[in-house]
Amino acid sequence: MANWSDIGLWAHSGAAALTLLVAAWLLQRWARLRGARPSLGDVALLLALLSTSLWAFAVAVLGPGQAVSGLAESLRNLAWLAFLFQMVRSARAQPRTVTAIYLVLSVILLVQPIVDSWLGMLTAREGLGELSFDTAMLLRMIFVVGALVLAHNLYSVADAETRTSLRIPLTALAAMWLYDLNLYTMGYLAGTPSVDMLALRGVLMILIVPFFALAANRPGGWKLTLSRKIAYRSLSLFAILGYLVTMIAVAQMLRAFGGTLASGAQMLLVLGMSLAALVLLPSDRFRAWFKVKATKHFFQHRYDYRAEWIRFTETIGRPGDGTAPFHERVIKAAADISDSPAGLLLAPGDNGRMQLQARFNWPTADVPAQACTSATNGYFQATARIVELDALRSGQDRETDRRAIPEWVLEESNAWAIVPLVHFDRLAGLVVLARPLVERRLDWEDLDLLRLVGRQLASYLAEARSQEALREADQFDEFNRRMAFVMHDIKNLVSQLSLVARNAERHADNPEFRADMIVTLQNSVGKMNTLIRRLTGYARSAGEGIRAIDAERIVRAVVATKQHAHPVVLGSVQRLVLMADPAQLDQVLGHLIQNAIDASAPDTPVYVSMARDGLYGVIEIVDHGAGMSTEFVRAKLFKPFISSKTDGFGIGAYEARLLVEAMNGRIEVESREGEGSRFSIHLPLATRIESDDPVTTAQTIEKVS
Repeated sequence: MANWSDIGLWAHSGAAALTLLVAAWLLQRWARLRGARPSLGDVALLLALLSTSLWAFAVAVLGPGQAVSGLAESLRNLAWLAFLFQMVRSARAQPRTVTAIYLVLSVILLVQPIVDSWLGMLTAREGLGELSFDTAMLLRMIFVVGALVLAHNLYSVADAETRTSLRIPLTALAAMWLYDLNLYTMGYLAGTPSVDMLALRGVLMILIVPFFALAANRPGGWKLTLSRKIAYRSLSLFAILGYLVTMIAVAQMLRAFGGTLASGAQMLLVLGMSLAALVLLPSDRFRAWFKVKATKHFFQHRYDYRAEWIRFTETIGRPGDGTAPFHERVIKAAADISDSPAGLLLAPGDNGRMQLQARFNWPTADVPAQACTSATNGYFQATARIVELDALRSGQDRETDRRAIPEWVLEESNAWAIVPLVHFDRLAGLVVLARPLVERRLDWEDLDLLRLVGRQLASYLAEARSQEALREADQFDEFNRRMAFVMHDIKNLVSQLSLVARNAERHADNPEFRADMIVTLQNSVGKMNTLIRRLTGYARSAGEGIRAIDAERIVRAVVATKQHAHPVVLGSVQRLVLMADPAQLDQVLGHLIQNAIDASAPDTPVYVSMARDGLYGVIEIVDHGAGMSTEFVRAKLFKPFISSKTDGFGIGAYEARLLVEAMNGRIEVESREGEGSRFSIHLPLATRIESDDPVTTAQTIEKVS
């Protein structure tokens, strides 16, 4: 049988001598480098080597079970912990929570000899030997596990240049502490430390001292860049470690009291902590709170700007099947910065007024058609200010012009912040962010990053609008090319009719010629009608000029024309004198009534009515046809070359709105799929005519019409 005490004596003596030799060599190398001061990392390594030599010497002389040996072991671990801390301290930013973790482990090392001595006295007096030993083993296991996690994470976050050199000392430390973890775990389970494992620890130290020598041969210090992802994982590991240690420690304390009541309390403790873990860990709110607290206390800067920019680029620049529409990705790119779960995008419409462009995870927000006030565009365009709505509601924000903030935004309790998207001093849109899961205030880092992201998003929106305008221009160009073919056909028909007209002068008396001429004319008329039907919807009238007109006369004339092909009912009619162009109004009514007819079943009538609405006259065209979706009305109805009809060109509604806006009016649309549509033409009244006097009104209309 091997004499484990002799093996332990010689092994620890050899480890002490070898470690002291490496420390002496390191001092001699510093002496040769005249004028060069050693780095703090080298000083920390020297102190760790000396403390390791002291511990090995104490174990060899006094034995591993003596209090002095335990104190020397704590000093050794504290020195190597300081060496790791010095490497973290050499990073560009010094995280406060990393310092706190090292401080907790240092306190454990400092308290450990005191607890050992106190528990030893307690054991001698009251016979609590088992509790004393278990507590000592638990303290050592807590430190070793924490030190192993720190060593692993420091290697993971090191940059490529220093990782190779760090591999050597960190591997040696990991081997030393991993052996200690096995030693303490086996001792905790067996109730006494293993004699052979205590002796072989000296052999292990002899094997790993050369690794420390190789680490000492590296000139200079270590520069580390701390990774946030690794930091979050580190905190998670420490949280799990703390959870397990707490359960074990409290369970052991309850077991020390003994009895049936203690056993039941131990079961309740395990059950309660397990339920708490099951409730908290899957919670999105808990994870968001954990991330905010970790970011706040673990890093000097809230954001990892490289990671945020990569995420922003991935979000906004990933087209293809299965991805969200572009405008929703714009909202998400801004919302991800502040961990907002939802958002709205307000963008200028064709009339320049801000309107809802897209939603992201916010279907309940009630956004009016006119989403902003008259002061909104000018204010945000001039200031590009990010508005924190809670501060504005409470009166703490006195710099923001409250008139520029729509009331519906302030009334929406979930609205948290407004981010303007400004591109070359022009407001491209506003992103309204929803309240994050964890309540917090916007700080200077939030504002800086959101302002930068807002400008980038504004450039993307401007580019998207430019591409859309270019696409429409290309469509018009294609349409013009098609019209060239139509004009070519018209020219051929005109040539054919001209030939008939010339021959008619010479052969008018010939019956065969007359019969052939009739057939030719009928064919030509048929072709001309076909071309006219293709062109009438797209040829824009030059107009007769805006003046006071009797709108009822034009409405009745258009309805009479359309009634030959489909039932069109003229409902309630209020005589209106409008400021409009009669030819253009006729064309608008023709477009919209024809669209209503096309959308309706053959026996379903279209209803037309006229009424007064303040300073405007309103002409309504209502059908009970197929209807349109809200998305189609908002984004496609008034776009050229987009139609809900299979054979439509998508020009009629686009042309109608242009004509109405040219007459200082507007078109409003209400539609539901499967129920029908309502088009309302709003045109200004001729206010100079007194409509209360029907005789004067009729005479004036006759004059101006």
